[in-house]
Amino acid sequence: MKQSLQPLYKDNMKTIAVTLDETTLNLLDELASSSPRHRNRSALVRIAVREFIEREQQRKSGAQEYEVLHKHKKLLARQARALIAEQARL
Repeated sequence: MKQSLQPLYKDNMKTIAVTLDETTLNLLDELASSSPRHRNRSALVRIAVREFIEREQQRKSGAQEYEVLHKHKKLLARQARALIAEQARL
């Protein structure tokens, strides 16, 4: 079941440990220090994780839609031909 990606508030946040290589950590710190909207690492990591989850959900949904279309492509093609033929008669 898809969970909401609404903004999280401090009272329902959990502390976790994340291991990052030094280069990535330095880039994260640079971004945090140069961004007026996101002042700390945690905020940037939360945003990145949410965006990744949203992309994965969209990718999964797109894959499921492709499977449905692929499964029914002959029926859909037949229906499209019939519709075009009907419109051509009008």
